[in-house]
Amino acid sequence: MSVPTNHHPIIEFRGVSKRFGSLVVLDRMDLRILPGQTTVIIGESGSGKSVMLKHTLCLLRPDEGEVYFEGARIDCLSEINLVPIRKNFGFLFQLGALFDSMTAAENIAFPLEEHGGFTPEEIQNVVTGKLRMVGLDGVQKKRPAELSGGQRKRVALARAIALSPKVVLYDEPTTGLDPVRADVINELIIKLKKELGVTGLVVTHDMASVFRVADRVLMLYQGRFRFDGTVDQVRCSSDPVVKRFVEGHASDEDLLSLQTGVSQ
Repeated sequence: MSVPTNHHPIIEFRGVSKRFGSLVVLDRMDLRILPGQTTVIIGESGSGKSVMLKHTLCLLRPDEGEVYFEGARIDCLSEINLVPIRKNFGFLFQLGALFDSMTAAENIAFPLEEHGGFTPEEIQNVVTGKLRMVGLDGVQKKRPAELSGGQRKRVALARAIALSPKVVLYDEPTTGLDPVRADVINELIIKLKKELGVTGLVVTHDMASVFRVADRVLMLYQGRFRFDGTVDQVRCSSDPVVKRFVEGHASDEDLLSLQTGVSQ
């Protein structure tokens, strides 16, 4: 996969910390995301991956530290001033989060109508173009209940790119899909990068997806990044925490808890 020539980060975290009560989720995290790359974040359930994604959009604000987009600090901005910043981002939610009462076309049109400035003809053209891009032109009038799980995820992705964002955030994009449908989503992630130059930030447990789409892999562990490298490097990592996750092996402590009934 190609490496971008622009080495200025499009997204940057500087010393970001986030706590919920006594639980430290992000611990003075530093992160630099380069434009044009697909960066994949792995880690155990509850390790803070989705919390990190929400900080990228300032849906959550850090207790400490700073968040930057294209060199400008954004975590201190008001909700109103964040509106033009957020137009640069698309978000594919874990379960798609389509509006059940809307058709596929209406779901995709929703962000265009919310931001305004588009004629009905322009909106229709965008809807058709984005559905065609995800291979679903023709489902415009169908509601989510009439679509398969894979189709719903693809419509949700079409909505995420409706405003032609610079960055797409993918939260567990292959969850709930069979391997074939999951591979379709992986191919779309690659396609958006190649054809639209999208910067991708993917959170996933699916190692097949990691190996398929990632330019760079990071593992979040105890609030910080335990690993940062390429797909080949994560495959060959000798770090026992990374190795167990990649290979899907439980730790001795996890197995002991099954015998004792006590969480380790």
